[in-house]
Amino acid sequence: MVRLFQIFVLAAVAAFAAGPARAQHSHGGHSDGGHSHGAPSFAAGEPGVAAKVTRRIEVVAHEGEGKMSFEPNRIAVQKGETVEFTLRNAGQLDHEFVLGSAAENAAHAAQMASSPQMKHDDPNAARIAAGQSATLVWRFSISGDFEFACLIPGHYEAGMKGAAVVR
Repeated sequence: MVRLFQIFVLAAVAAFAAGPARAQHSHGGHSDGGHSHGAPSFAAGEPGVAAKVTRRIEVVAHEGEGKMSFEPNRIAVQKGETVEFTLRNAGQLDHEFVLGSAAENAAHAAQMASSPQMKHDDPNAARIAAGQSATLVWRFSISGDFEFACLIPGHYEAGMKGAAVVR
């Protein structure tokens, strides 16, 4: 059953990758026991350079009363902006911030559900321990509607996602 689910997820990711001429994301920065999955590319842009930051945005992760959320849960960015995200975890649980398309994040959430111990070293993602902060620098080089989300099993489903609109 697990193998069938993995095949389904891989087929869905492959179908997405073969889709329209949007940049695709391979999960190149994930490791599961040291296995690398190739070089990454990203739908929402590219890793940014700290010296070229044009804007700073703080995003706070919260949980409570059966809900999980980011504050703010929507950001608007201009194409070409390099944003330094300060990611603060105000909750009691670990959270992550993963920037990508909704389809990428849904596929990634399914991967995380089948491999919850997966470690990330993608430049579009950061894991933030309870009470801690992290920084992520990103250049939004592609226009579109994207998503930032926590893909720890159960968190995405509890509403822990937000919109990143790039014009």
